[in-house]
Amino acid sequence: MIQTGIVQTESFSMDYFRFGTGSRPLVILPGLSVQSVMGAAQAVEAAFRSFEDSFTVYLFDRRNELPPSYSIREMARDTAEAFETVGLKDVCLFGASQGGMIAMTIAIEHPELVSKLALGSTTAHMQEDTYRTLDRWVQLAREKDRVGLYLAFGKDVYPPKLYESYREGLAGLAETVTDEDLSRFIILAEGIRGFNVVDELPKIRCPVLAIGVYEDAVVGADATMEIAEKLEFRPDAHLYMYIGYGHAAYDTAPDYRKRLLNFFLS
Repeated sequence: MIQTGIVQTESFSMDYFRFGTGSRPLVILPGLSVQSVMGAAQAVEAAFRSFEDSFTVYLFDRRNELPPSYSIREMARDTAEAFETVGLKDVCLFGASQGGMIAMTIAIEHPELVSKLALGSTTAHMQEDTYRTLDRWVQLAREKDRVGLYLAFGKDVYPPKLYESYREGLAGLAETVTDEDLSRFIILAEGIRGFNVVDELPKIRCPVLAIGVYEDAVVGADATMEIAEKLEFRPDAHLYMYIGYGHAAYDTAPDYRKRLLNFFLS
């Protein structure tokens, strides 16, 4: 059963939902999206149903009251505060794409909160190819080209055949995007600029699983392998690379959740 809630602190509020009955906390930090992930609660619960006996699964959105600029470090600071407000510690933490940037920053700055860390299709620092993709998305959002933004986003994160099958549905979803959604998207997307924690990765204390995709058109395959290389001195750091599933392998690879579950239970 899905339960929704709002974390309320002195400086911000943050939406989240949870499901499952397990004794261990698992937190999902999703990637950048055009619209709030709160509307996808049922889809997330269905995808992670195999976790429900072992874990209570939480998914946190970004804070509701966004400042004009909002960096990844600030997102991590607020998300860590949300964890503490809810009473979470020693969590199994999975971050995808931008959520992975936030997750690794939390593991660096608040190691007491994270017992295991899984990172999907993410990067420890921004690179030129990622800036080009980000700039295109932001420009479409500034132009209020809702359909163009959804289609560009879908084309970049999904493999070609899957994108074509989703194309009509993505265009339909674009019709529901509000001006507020676009403004929020721009602030969150711009917050990625300048992100770089490469030299801080050795500060992570917990076991790490980095999952990437060779054909990742957003952050590139090298980004995941760089994370693994910085942690290669650690026997509890692991790397897995997919072929053919696109940036959003966390949604498209059929064995992805099983791989995560095995890591978190091991």
